[in-house]
Amino acid sequence: MTLPAGSPAFSALDSAPDLSSKDKPLRDDIRLLGRLIGDTVRDQEGTETFAVVEQVRQLAVRFARDADQEARQQLEVLLDGLPRDTMISVVRAFTYFLHLANIAEDQHHIRRRRAHDIAGSKAREGDLAHTLDRLAAEGVAPETLADCLANALVSPVLTAHPTEVQRKSILRSERAIARHLDARDRTKLTPEEEAENDEALATAVLTLWRTRMLRPQRLRVIDEVKNGIAFYDDTFFDEVPRLYGRLEDLLRARYPQQDWNLPAFFRLGSWIGGDRDGNPFVTADILRWALRLQSSAALEHYLEEAHALGSELPLSELLVPVSEALRALAAHSPDASPHRQDEPYRRALIGIYARLAATARALDHHEPVRHEKGEAPAYASPAEFEADLAVLAESLNGHGGARLAKGRLKRLQRAVQVFGFHLAPIDLRQNSDVHERTVAELLALAGRCADYSALSEDERIALLASELESPRLLHSPYLDYGDETRGELAIFFAARELRERYGDAALPNCIISKTDGASDLLEVALLLKESGLLTFEHGQPTLAVNIIPLFETIGDLQASGPTMARLLDLPVYRRLVASRRDTQEVMLGYSDSNKDGGFLTSGWELYKAETALTAVTAAHGVRLRLFHGRGGSVGRGGGPSYQAILAQPKGAVQGQIRITEQGEVIGAKYANPEIGRRNLEILVAATLEASLLDPEKEASSDGNGAQAYYPVMERLSALAFGAYRNLVYETPGFVQYFRESTPIAEIADLNIGSRPASRKASDRIEDLRAIPWVFSWSQCRLMLPGWYGFGAAVEQWLAEVGEREGLARLQTMYRTWPFFRALHSNMDMVLAKTDLGIASRYAGLVADPVLREQVFGRIVGEWQRTHRALLAIAGQGELLADNPLLKRSIRNRFPYMDPLNHVQVELLRRHRAGETDERVRRGIHISINGIAAGLRNSG
Repeated sequence: MTLPAGSPAFSALDSAPDLSSKDKPLRDDIRLLGRLIGDTVRDQEGTETFAVVEQVRQLAVRFARDADQEARQQLEVLLDGLPRDTMISVVRAFTYFLHLANIAEDQHHIRRRRAHDIAGSKAREGDLAHTLDRLAAEGVAPETLADCLANALVSPVLTAHPTEVQRKSILRSERAIARHLDARDRTKLTPEEEAENDEALATAVLTLWRTRMLRPQRLRVIDEVKNGIAFYDDTFFDEVPRLYGRLEDLLRARYPQQDWNLPAFFRLGSWIGGDRDGNPFVTADILRWALRLQSSAALEHYLEEAHALGSELPLSELLVPVSEALRALAAHSPDASPHRQDEPYRRALIGIYARLAATARALDHHEPVRHEKGEAPAYASPAEFEADLAVLAESLNGHGGARLAKGRLKRLQRAVQVFGFHLAPIDLRQNSDVHERTVAELLALAGRCADYSALSEDERIALLASELESPRLLHSPYLDYGDETRGELAIFFAARELRERYGDAALPNCIISKTDGASDLLEVALLLKESGLLTFEHGQPTLAVNIIPLFETIGDLQASGPTMARLLDLPVYRRLVASRRDTQEVMLGYSDSNKDGGFLTSGWELYKAETALTAVTAAHGVRLRLFHGRGGSVGRGGGPSYQAILAQPKGAVQGQIRITEQGEVIGAKYANPEIGRRNLEILVAATLEASLLDPEKEASSDGNGAQAYYPVMERLSALAFGAYRNLVYETPGFVQYFRESTPIAEIADLNIGSRPASRKASDRIEDLRAIPWVFSWSQCRLMLPGWYGFGAAVEQWLAEVGEREGLARLQTMYRTWPFFRALHSNMDMVLAKTDLGIASRYAGLVADPVLREQVFGRIVGEWQRTHRALLAIAGQGELLADNPLLKRSIRNRFPYMDPLNHVQVELLRRHRAGETDERVRRGIHISINGIAAGLRNSG
């Protein structure tokens, strides 16, 4: 099929004139996809609906391009008067177009990167090649680099937080569209091939249109586990081994004298199936199922790769010699075919396949898709499997087959090192309050302490320390515990059982949410002792897993240094850390600290906490590993990973870092293999630079480094904190304003995750999870958690110190201090995505006109102050002046997002007025999906 020249809906980027020649392919792709969605709407919904969609598009573009107020008024009248069915079709059309525009943008990023690589251009920031060049230029010796890598840990951790609003079926359709676009890019198509590609694209868009966008039921935890595993099939199984291969190749090319057989320092992690904080659906049985599903996925991958290797290595020992070890491995194969007697590699792989199949049945009751040729014993551990693969590699390398060993076999070896039989380590996480209640009941029923909750912190520490010195257990199968205690004990006992089954790497961490004191960690140590994960060797307590505090609120971050100092001063806890290779991991919460104190204060207190923790652990001879709980949006610690890692204080990274990857960010980063590889590479590159270089060396011209800026940040933070807290927590009626002017209630009703929206059944902001808090503000286009308070802080500080001198100081901080520049850059991005005109329509949903004018007026005033401050500090005339890619993206997509906001407001009005038509509710939820797709990092 040759695409028609007509069908104008979505096909013209009227708001994007003067695109550069390198961006022309992006424009062409968006026009192509827009024409296809227009054709689909016309064919499936009729010409009248198509005409409405096109009229909405033209008015939206007119308003975005020319700020034409008449066009906006016409748009509002048109949308507000649409029949329900037509309105749903309009919402779906614009939602799908934004999905397609995202696909086109992603494909353009791949296209530009390939063009850059083909041209042999200079390596860019975030490339491993660029990083190695920087390290060499700064005089970092290869031995220093090798030592860093030998002790490194870089781990993105996938979580199931509910801001990923796309169904798996939708993501699958979108990947098909991306593949067809990519095929047009990679090769010169014949007319026949082009017609076939056109037809395939049109079919894929039609499939997307006819696929249900919303889930009829809330996701179960097991569904979330399966969704997470899908990214391994799509990206991680292939790209993680390739990442290692690329780094080793680059290192060998630069330092051929050095041995660069890298340890498995890059590992993915997961919270899905182990995160119990506020999620009653995560149980011991769910944890078992999660690991079973993960293990089955890993083993199925190994089975497929072993089968493929058998086809790739039909090497005859009549033509090439082989090692005795390989000959012995082949002799143990169940393959007795006379046709393969001279093919030891294939026979050995058939035996390996049989052992993997037996392992899958033994570990997971998993039946392989392709049956083995005979019986063989299961592998007792991944190390046994890895040893067999090493026999193949050594034989190939020793007999002229090094090239054959380097490809699929090398990648499989690396995959086994990284994924084992468990796929990804699952972190256990629970709230400290639950641990406290569990320990209190154990102590009470054992007769050790009748009322643990009444003890002071000092008394708790003394009691728990004495219990940890003794191997005597508190729990008994003959005592009757409450449901909560039984559930918590079951989790820890299941963890011990699963570690024995899948290996210690399967469950290495226990994370404590809302840590506010040393006793919180000692309580977990006690629970680990009860379950056999803390044992005694030669009378000394030994930990089998890491105990990780999570400091979340502003107060907890401020107390994090003293809390850890108190723990490390405690002899029993220091011995526990010694049993974990003298490494203490600490997690820092970006989301709740932001909700608690606002964006600027959250960022500053996180920075200060890292500095304090680095000093405390160094003083105690302990290595610090930081775990950054970053969300997708700037309001939850999001933003570019490369800049974020380099913005850490000096000495905070130390070659080891873990970072959460949450919600829609997982799909955006890792659904496409090429984009996934790029994002994985960025994490490694930034970690090496932050560990081996001093990103803050240019900060301050007076020789004191970044510390010279600390008093300025301290004052700005205090002022911003006051402005934010005054609005959110001290303004009467603010909770009402928030709940009426955003779709928070409708988001809580959307089936996008297994976790409730609030920790408790209340309307308080304190009890609301940070995810729906930020997600709601993004839907109404205010993004308030990502910037509020900064403008007021700068304005007042400049009044205190003098505008000319103060502004010059802030401009110097912006130029030379990565931390301050990253804060500024993220606010710049967030403000560019806001729209006060659209936000005013949401404010109109607030029933009380006095409250509406008061709160929205304050928000507008602060937006204007922040906007002025950002431009003045950067010395720029407009937002995103130094980010042309994002500026282009906003220019391309936002005119098509604005109608969704207008429709959402009207549907919210109808829904809240009592209209019970299911189409209204469905339209709200589809519009939430579309707006999230348009913003790309909304939760």
